[in-house]
Amino acid sequence: MEILSTKFDEVVVISPRIFHDPRGYFFETFQAERYKENGIRCNFVQDNISYSQKDALRGLHFQHPHGQAKLVSVVRGEVLDVVVDVRKGSPTFGQWEGVVLSVENHRQLFVPQGFAHGFCVLSEDALFTYKCSEYYAPDAEHGIAWDDPDVGIKWPIEKPLLSEKDARYPRLRDVDEKNLPVFGGLV
Repeated sequence: MEILSTKFDEVVVISPRIFHDPRGYFFETFQAERYKENGIRCNFVQDNISYSQKDALRGLHFQHPHGQAKLVSVVRGEVLDVVVDVRKGSPTFGQWEGVVLSVENHRQLFVPQGFAHGFCVLSEDALFTYKCSEYYAPDAEHGIAWDDPDVGIKWPIEKPLLSEKDARYPRLRDVDEKNLPVFGGLV
């Protein structure tokens, strides 16, 4: 596997080693020791799959407390996957990074605690998988507006399909500080 860096030291793209033969291909989607050797030391406790149609946008979500690290990938289709640093005191607070994940490139994105996460579907539909380091905690769920002008994400769609909840999230600057994780001191 190859680890590719992003603008955030903690966020990495994983490009797995793929074994092709006349029948198709094979690759490992997760192997704890190998990931640990490459800096991903999470004890993942929950796996999720979401199905979404073209132009669906999910996010931008995070949990605090009970922050979740995530290892995300696509098993059908293509998405633009986005992370935003929401850690108070971080030198990259409010900055974002986007990575295309697809069934063709087989890449994964490691999203550590302290980052809001979301994606939009670029293909006709997509199956999106993610491993989580903490259980879903509805009382700790927060989010920021997908179109927050201060963050300035360049989404490739103009009119996304949003859930009611995602459409109501505030701008990052309007999130109550007690609901934001702290840089260097995640709880």
